[in-house]
Amino acid sequence: MRILLVEDDAAIVATLSELLASEGYEVESASRQDAAIDLLATSSYDLALLDVSLEQGSGFAVCAAAREVAPAMPVVFLTASDDEYSTVAGLDMGAVDYIAKPFRARELLARVNAALRRIQGQPTSLMLGDVEIDPVSATVRKRGEEIVLSALEYRLLLLFAQNSGSLISRERMRSALWDSAGEYVSDNAINVYVKRLREKIEDDPSDPRLVVTVRGLGYKAGC
Repeated sequence: MRILLVEDDAAIVATLSELLASEGYEVESASRQDAAIDLLATSSYDLALLDVSLEQGSGFAVCAAAREVAPAMPVVFLTASDDEYSTVAGLDMGAVDYIAKPFRARELLARVNAALRRIQGQPTSLMLGDVEIDPVSATVRKRGEEIVLSALEYRLLLLFAQNSGSLISRERMRSALWDSAGEYVSDNAINVYVKRLREKIEDDPSDPRLVVTVRGLGYKAGC
């Protein structure tokens, strides 16, 4: 299995690369956001291990790029132990786990293994009403007919499908829609993306059943 390690501390890179290689993983590393995004565009990985704070760029932007090219790939963030905001934002973006620094190498290895086991045990597709999402190929079908979505529309649909029946706040949606430039989208942009998504997946966009507005709070995915 191949792991992408994005970390700008050379000592941590050396330690983790040696540890993961000793367990049979093939590790490729990058210390910069742009280099990591280039690797994601040209190579495939089974898991990404991302430091949140990079000297050049952000681990969040790398995660956003990973979600576009490999939506089903598990992402694990490395964060400062007291950085609650980064932890929450990373999980809202779809990360399966986070590991606080400083960390114990063997604990990190155990959590990487657990993340890979969880993703291997997940169903191959997700359903939101009669809309089927295949995270492996990033394709969407409604009653068997393929629907073409933009990257942000797809990311939003995936968020709803993974949280069917749960309230999703605008703050959480902003985190999930964090673009490859590492910037949050505005409330107005969220309204536009929800409208466009409804036009593509709802039987009647004027009376939505799959993505329901909860006034003053956010949205809820129906069934």
